[in-house]
Amino acid sequence: MQERVFGIGCLIMLALATAWPARAQGPDGGKPAAYTYIAEWAVPRDQWRDYAKVTGDERAMMDKLVADGTLTGYGDFSVLLHQEGQPTHGSWFSATSRAGLLKALEAIYTLPQVTFPVLGASKHWDYLVVSRMHAERSGKFQGGYLSGGGFDVKPGQEKTFNDLMKKTIEPIVTKLLAEGVVTSYSIDSEEFHSETPGRVTFVYTTTDAAGVDKVEDAIVSAFRNDPALESAAMASVDWKGHRDFLARVGNMVNK
Repeated sequence: MQERVFGIGCLIMLALATAWPARAQGPDGGKPAAYTYIAEWAVPRDQWRDYAKVTGDERAMMDKLVADGTLTGYGDFSVLLHQEGQPTHGSWFSATSRAGLLKALEAIYTLPQVTFPVLGASKHWDYLVVSRMHAERSGKFQGGYLSGGGFDVKPGQEKTFNDLMKKTIEPIVTKLLAEGVVTSYSIDSEEFHSETPGRVTFVYTTTDAAGVDKVEDAIVSAFRNDPALESAAMASVDWKGHRDFLARVGNMVNK
């Protein structure tokens, strides 16, 4: 999940929101861990329909895994801002344990779709991330948007961003979740590193395009009302590694 364009206010927001490592919370510092497996694909444009069929065919298996408690949810997305050699599509599934993710992964490997030509023709990336700050609305959702960004926290600055997140960003997205604007959010760090340690991603989903405006406007407003937040964010992150993303959600299920 690697693309998006924002104004400076939203970039400041994401610097704050994505620079707090989920691992920084102790056992009593947040919710029980949520583990998520993310698969991303750079699918050739002439095979997008083939990929959509593969994703659709996997849903019966995923629904069964949610129903039996192995998974807490899953979804798929298509990237809206494309870059050469970067992902065009992806999917995720979540569980309360690593074992749950691995059980689901083994089940997926038994499906015939995993050897279909469209997957063999596409570049591929996998990630396993963990979050202790997350929330989601129960139900099945089709459409909507997935947005957010990733950033690298400077060594020793984790607590600063933890405090900023707890005091500023969490209340905003929690309120929007209660209002039905946001359908899920999380702050994730890699459990098994394929990127630089310290990299964190803030991600949220909305029911429609207007929800993206509402999230961004609410957080930018919080920064404008308290300039000290901008200074704290800018002092605690390394801007060189910053990436934003915007994608369309195809299908999402939360238990």
